[in-house]
Amino acid sequence: MAQWQELLKLDFALQSQVRRLYEGRFPTEIRHWLCHWIESQDWGSAAVVEDAARTCFQGLLEHLQEQWSRSIQENNILQGPNFSGMRDFVVENFQEQPMNLAALLSECLKEEKKILASVAASPTCSSPVMNPQWTQLDNKVSQMKLQILELKKEVKTLEGLNEKLDYIQKTWQSKVEQNVGLAQSQDLVEQECQKRSIFINQTKHIVLQQLVTILNEASQIITTLTGVELPEWKRRQQLACIGGPEDTSLELLHKWFTAVADILLGVREQLQKLQEQDQNYTNSSGLSTSIAEMDGFTLTLIRNLLTNALVVEKQPVMQNLLHRPLILKTGVRFKVTVRFLANLPAFKDQLKVKPVFDKNVEEVKTVSGFRLFDFTRDDSKLLDVDSPNGALMAAFEHMSLKEKKARTKGSCESPLTVTEELHIIRFVTVLHHAGEKFDIEASSLPVVVISSSNQVPSAWASIMWFNMLSSREPMNLSLFINPPPLTWMQLAPLLSWQFLSVGQRPLDPDQLSMLHDKIVDNPDGLVHWTKFSKDESVWMWIDGILDLIKKHLADLWQDGYIMGFVSKQRTSSLLLNKPPGTFLIRFSESMRDGAITFSWVDHSNGEKHIHAVEPYTKKELSVLSLADAINHYTLTTQGRSSMNPLVYLYPDIPKDSAFARYYKFSGPSSTNKNIKAYVQRTLAVVSIHPTPPPSPPRDSPSMDVDVDNNTDSSQKLDEFLMDLLDFPEWSHLQTLPQESVSDSVFTFQEHGSPTQ
Repeated sequence: MAQWQELLKLDFALQSQVRRLYEGRFPTEIRHWLCHWIESQDWGSAAVVEDAARTCFQGLLEHLQEQWSRSIQENNILQGPNFSGMRDFVVENFQEQPMNLAALLSECLKEEKKILASVAASPTCSSPVMNPQWTQLDNKVSQMKLQILELKKEVKTLEGLNEKLDYIQKTWQSKVEQNVGLAQSQDLVEQECQKRSIFINQTKHIVLQQLVTILNEASQIITTLTGVELPEWKRRQQLACIGGPEDTSLELLHKWFTAVADILLGVREQLQKLQEQDQNYTNSSGLSTSIAEMDGFTLTLIRNLLTNALVVEKQPVMQNLLHRPLILKTGVRFKVTVRFLANLPAFKDQLKVKPVFDKNVEEVKTVSGFRLFDFTRDDSKLLDVDSPNGALMAAFEHMSLKEKKARTKGSCESPLTVTEELHIIRFVTVLHHAGEKFDIEASSLPVVVISSSNQVPSAWASIMWFNMLSSREPMNLSLFINPPPLTWMQLAPLLSWQFLSVGQRPLDPDQLSMLHDKIVDNPDGLVHWTKFSKDESVWMWIDGILDLIKKHLADLWQDGYIMGFVSKQRTSSLLLNKPPGTFLIRFSESMRDGAITFSWVDHSNGEKHIHAVEPYTKKELSVLSLADAINHYTLTTQGRSSMNPLVYLYPDIPKDSAFARYYKFSGPSSTNKNIKAYVQRTLAVVSIHPTPPPSPPRDSPSMDVDVDNNTDSSQKLDEFLMDLLDFPEWSHLQTLPQESVSDSVFTFQEHGSPTQ
C-alpha cells in the first residue's frame, strides 16, 4: 500500500501536519493523484545529481499529462482535477531548478515517514479515535439521512395510494352506468373508499410527525454546528495563525453542513409533494396549514445554516511571510481562500463572492486618524469545486491594498500606532435558490496593514496579542486603545509556539522559567502590553532571536543542542560541577537584534572558572556557522594558543558527537577586536563565493514610528519581482545573478441562534 494511502487513514490532527509540509510549496493534489509514482522515485539522489533531477522532473510532467489525457477520454474534464493547472505550476516553479523539486519531495517524504513512525510507536495513536462529541454528532447526521430516505419512500407510497383511490372514485360511477348490476355494490365501494381515505390521512399524519422529528433534530444539530463546532473551529484557526499546533481541518464541518443542508432541502421537497397531494386529490386531509408552517420552519433552519456556511479557510497572508499571516503591506500581493461548507450540486456556480475592506467597521467613525484602504483591483470570484476533496471554494491569490488617503503628520492624531490599528476583510455573496434569497457573509481575522517591512515584528506582536485575548465575534478592533494584559499562562504557550513554528521545537519549562523571570515583574502574574512591546521591548529581543534561529540555527535548535534561554547565574550553577571543557549554548540577553554565545567551565590553579565568549551575531554566522565556530574555537592566553577548550556539550555529550555532521569549513582564523567584559575570541573565515558576504540587517526602528518608504525601496522591488516570477515569461529572471535583479398539530422545538 502506498505511503500516501496510510497517511489518509490518520486522524485530522496528523493529516494537518502532512498538509503543512506541502502548503505554499507543492500542490497536495499532485501528491495525491501521483502517490505511487512519486514514492517509487529516488528523490534523495535526484536532489544532488542534476541529470537525475531533470529526469524525475520530466517524468512528473509526463504522468500529469497522462492523467489529464485520461480525464478527457473519460469525459470528466469538467468534474475532475485540474491536471493542466498542476502541470503549469510545476513548470513555472521548478523547470529552471529541478533539483529544488527533488530536494523538496525528498524532505516531505522523509517527514511523512516520521509521522507514520510516530503513530506506530504510540499505542494511543495507532488507532485514531474521533472526539466522542464528534462521533455522536456524526451518528445523528447519519441517522437523519437514513430517516429522510425512508420518508421519501413513504411519500412516494402515499402518492400511489392517492392516485389509486382517486381513480376508483372517478371511474366507479361510469362503470355503474355501464353495468346496472354494480349499483348494488355502491355502498360497499363507498365504505371501502372511506377506509382507504382514512388510512391515507393517518399515514400522512405519521409522515408529517416523522418530518417534524427530523426538523427538531436538525434544529438541534444546526445549533451545535453554528453555535459550538464552528466557533470552536474559528478559535482553533486563530491559535493556528499565531503558531499553535491546532487542527484546522474543515472536513467534518464540510461533511455535516452539506449533509444537513441536503436533508433540509429534501424535507422541503417532501412537504411540497404532500401539499400537492392535498390540493390535487378529493380526499383532502386538511393539513395544508400545518404543512405550510412546517415549510416555514424548514426555511428558517436552512437560512440559519447557509448564512453561517461561508468561512475564510486560509487567512490573508503574504507570500514572503507565510508563517506570519494577517500582516499585509500596501502594494504587496497577498492571498486568501474562502470556502462554502454546504457543498451541494444545486449551489455550484451560484455563489459569486466579493471582498470588501472594513465593511461596516465602527472604528472608521469612532477612532480619529483611522486609516482607510481599498483593494487595487476588483477581484470577485465564483465559488467552484477545484480540489480532490470536492470543496466549494475560491482562492483570491492576487490581492493587494492601497491607502485611500495617506495620513499626514499633525493631522488627526490617532490613539493607535500603525501596527496597533486593526482592520478586517469581509467576503459577501448572495444565494438565490428555490425562490429564496440568502445574504451570506464571512469575515477574516483582524489584519494589520503596514507600509514598511521594518514594522513586521511589532505588527506580529499585535496579531499575537489580539488573537490570544479575543475569541468572539464581532471582533473588537479598538482593543489596543486600552489593551488588556495577558496572564503568564496565556503568554507562555504563545511564546513557545513561535519557536515551534520557526525551529520545529517548542520551549521547555526551564526556558520558559527564565523568560518568566525576565518578563513578569509583578505579583499578579500579568504582562502588560507596554511592557511586552513598547517601553522595554521584550518582544523585539525575542523576535531577534527567532530571526537568528530561522536564518542560522534551525537544525541545532531542532536537535535540542541550544539551551538558549538560561541566565548567567544558572549557567554558573549548571557548569561548576561539570568536568573541564563542558559548555552550553545560550542567547545573549543584551543584544536586541539576536546573538548567541557559549559558556564553558575551566579548572586552573585549583579553581573553577566560567568563561563566556563574545556573542556571535547574524553577520558573523552568515560567514561561519555556529558548529564551525565551536569546532575551530581557540582560546589565546598571553599570546599563546591553547587547544580548543570546548570538549563536552552540556551535560556530557562529546562535542563532535553533537556537531560533526554540521561541520563545513576549516582554515585560518582572523582576529576580532577586543570587547570589554568578554574573553577574546577568533573567527575562522573561509570564503565559498568570490563575492563578500551580505551586510547585516539594520536595527529595527521603534514600533511607534512610521518609516520613510524610500528606505524600503529595495525590499519593495524584491516583493514586486516575486510576483512577476509567478508568470512563465518572467521565469528567466530566476537564473540571473542576484546583483542584476536588485533587491399547529405539530410542535417545533425552538433553538436560539448563536451570537456571532
